[in-house]
Amino acid sequence: MNSKKVADMFGLSVDTLRYYERIGVIPPVNRDENGYRNYQTHDLNWVFLAKSLRSAGLPIESLIEFTALAGLSGTQNVAEAQKQILNNQLQEMDKKMAEMKKIRAILQYKVDTYDEHLDKFKSGELTLENVEKLWEMKHSLAD
Repeated sequence: MNSKKVADMFGLSVDTLRYYERIGVIPPVNRDENGYRNYQTHDLNWVFLAKSLRSAGLPIESLIEFTALAGLSGTQNVAEAQKQILNNQLQEMDKKMAEMKKIRAILQYKVDTYDEHLDKFKSGELTLENVEKLWEMKHSLAD
């Protein structure tokens, strides 16, 4: 598959694909007799993985390290190092998701109580001085 089709398939630019290959985010792609990149299934897996991990926040440097490790012949240390990179990102993602869950609960609370709060402000029952303290509520909202 050529670069244009791969770029379209994954929602990337051809320049991004070339950049990923040039800096080592994905391994070198084999070329056909005319010198054009010819992406095979394993190349597509690398592109998909790189795009997914970048979307998840994995730094370019970690992707380069992960890919470089893949090029080393299979010692247990290499496999463990690659797995550790993935585990580190998984832990980081879990932290972000837990925080997003808390923020989502606060937003849902605000949406659910918006009209009620607005009515209370209009009636004078709530004022700027006696409004709820969201920072004190957020723990109970998200748990």
